[in-house]
Amino acid sequence: MTTDTAHPDIGGVLLAGGLSRRMGGGDKCLRPLGGQTILERIVATVRPQVGPLVLNANGDPARFAHLHLPVAADVVEGYAGPLAGVLTGMEWMRGTAPGIGWVASFATDAPFIPRDLVTRMAAALEREGADLACARSGGQEHPVFGLWPIRLAGDLRRAMVEEGIRKVDAWTARYRLAVADFDVEPANSVDPFFNTNRPEDLAEAERLLASGRA
Repeated sequence: MTTDTAHPDIGGVLLAGGLSRRMGGGDKCLRPLGGQTILERIVATVRPQVGPLVLNANGDPARFAHLHLPVAADVVEGYAGPLAGVLTGMEWMRGTAPGIGWVASFATDAPFIPRDLVTRMAAALEREGADLACARSGGQEHPVFGLWPIRLAGDLRRAMVEEGIRKVDAWTARYRLAVADFDVEPANSVDPFFNTNRPEDLAEAERLLASGRA
């Protein structure tokens, strides 16, 4: 069997379960950017990198129907943040695609993410013999862009439900974390993890696209 997917053995979870307070509420990933939504841009980049792909989002899933993706709400209640989305992806894969051993997570407010993100995180993990991996650019780690072993789903659930852990760093600190570095050089290059948290960020993303820099 042949496939044009870079990592058919790695599942993907798109993290869109937040409240988007800084964007004024609503689904910031559905804001238009360069003639399509931010989420459509991200899906187009992510699909070739992974096998099964699920969208983690709360509320009515019908608003994402045009993407033809399965939608899974947080498995931990109370808008518990990105870790809840990671756990949702892990448990969804375990129940729906039991042959998948890893989940790559992607924030849905970063329209310029690299097309080799999963490949480079997987390489860093293997090279360092680590438990988990995440991305880094310009010296800043981006833990929501991570590679997670599904075997740790039970540990993550216990940490969230019994210990109240919510910060990604607080949980990943318990394990050996590999880091995949992405350059932001030369100086006029766009950070591949630039995010559109606020209206002014979205305007900047539009300018970057219009200038041909992204």
